[in-house]
Amino acid sequence: MYLQRRNRILRATPAIRSMVAESSLTPNDFIAPLFIDEGTNVAYEIPSMSNYFRYSIDLTIKEVKLLWSLGIKSVLLFVKAKDETKDNTGKEAWNPDGLMQRTIKAIKDAVPEMLIMTDVALDPYSIYGHDGIVKDGEIVNDETVEALVKMSLSHAQAGADFVAPSDMMDGRIGAIREALEHENFTKVGIMSYSAKYASCFYGPFRDALDSAPGFGDKKTYQMDYANRKEAIKETLMDVEEGADIVMVKPAMAYLDIIREIKNAVDVPVSAYHVSGEYAMIKAAAKMGWLNEEKAIIESLTSIKRAGADLIATYFAKQAVQLIS
Repeated sequence: MYLQRRNRILRATPAIRSMVAESSLTPNDFIAPLFIDEGTNVAYEIPSMSNYFRYSIDLTIKEVKLLWSLGIKSVLLFVKAKDETKDNTGKEAWNPDGLMQRTIKAIKDAVPEMLIMTDVALDPYSIYGHDGIVKDGEIVNDETVEALVKMSLSHAQAGADFVAPSDMMDGRIGAIREALEHENFTKVGIMSYSAKYASCFYGPFRDALDSAPGFGDKKTYQMDYANRKEAIKETLMDVEEGADIVMVKPAMAYLDIIREIKNAVDVPVSAYHVSGEYAMIKAAAKMGWLNEEKAIIESLTSIKRAGADLIATYFAKQAVQLIS
C-alpha cells in the first residue's frame, strides 16, 4: 500500500509527540487561588474540595513559599469574613486592618516577588451573599461600583499587584482604573472577570467562603451560559475601560468562549478552572472512574489549547509537580 502522507509518523514515539506538541504547560501558566481565614495554625479542609484548604495567614505564608519554590509566580486571594463583619455596605472590604489587607502585607513581606492578585467583590462581606449592595431585593449597580473602587484602592494600598473584580457590575473596570490613576497606583494592574457566567460549577467555592446567595441567584449580573456574543462584547468593553488581563469563568464548559475571546483581544486571556470542575475530577478519581493525574493534565492542556495564557486552578501545585 502506497500513501503520499502518513500522519502517524508524527505520533510514533513520546519524543516525537513532545517535539511537535502544539500546546504545553509550564509553571508560568498557573495562578494559584488561596482561601484565607482568621486565626493561627488553621488548616480547614473544604469538604467539597478534597485536599484543598482554607488557611490562616501563618500557614498561608508557608503555602506561598512552597508555591514559589515550585515556580508558581502568582496567587489569587480570597478571604472568609467573620459573620459579625458582614453587612449590606461591604465596608469591611476596605478596612485597612482587614483580613485581606493583612494577608497581602504578610505575603509581600515573606515572598516579595510573588505576584498577588486579589478578589474584588462584596459577596464574602455581604449579609445577603451577593456581589453587590441590595436595595428592595435588587442588586444595585452604581452604588456597588463605588464600594468596589474603595475595595480596590485598599488592596492597592496594602501592596496588591493586581486587583481582580469578579462581580460583573457594569462600568466597574473604568471606575477602578480611574481611581487607581487618580491615587497614583499606576503600577497596579486589573485582571477583569470579563466573561463570568452564572454557573452551577461554583458550589464548592461558596462552601469554602460561606458566600452562597441568601436569596435568589446571581443571574441579573453574571452572564447567561447560553450566550457567546455577549461574552465578546463584555470583554471588549473591559479592555476599552482599562483591563490589563481578561478572564473567562468557568473554563472547561466554556472552551469555545476562551477561543472566541483570544481571537478578539490583544491582552492576555486567563481562565478560571473553577471549584466544581476541580471537585468533579477529584470525586471521579476517588471512585476509580478515571486516572486523576492524567485527567488534571488533559483538562488543563485543553484550557491552554483553547487559548488561555493563564489558568487559575486549584490543581496548580499538583499540576506543576506532575509536569516537572
